[in-house]
Amino acid sequence: MFEVDDLKQKGLYVEVHNGDVNKGLRKLKKLVQAEGLMQTLRERERYETPSQKRKKAKARAVKRWQKKLKDLRDQGIAR
Repeated sequence: MFEVDDLKQKGLYVEVHNGDVNKGLRKLKKLVQAEGLMQTLRERERYETPSQKRKKAKARAVKRWQKKLKDLRDQGIAR
């Protein structure tokens, strides 16, 4: 066979110790989430026009502002 050190690893990988596949899977999921791979895949599933991107970005900004304004109102800082 071959040794693990002989392999040239490309991309993300997780070593499984003592046959604990569930722990390895959890680690892999965290790595994938940290790298943002799933988000990138979702974005690339279909083409989005630049105007659609701007519209979504503006909607996210409005939502963030509304949330911040609500927090300020709850603290009694804003009306």
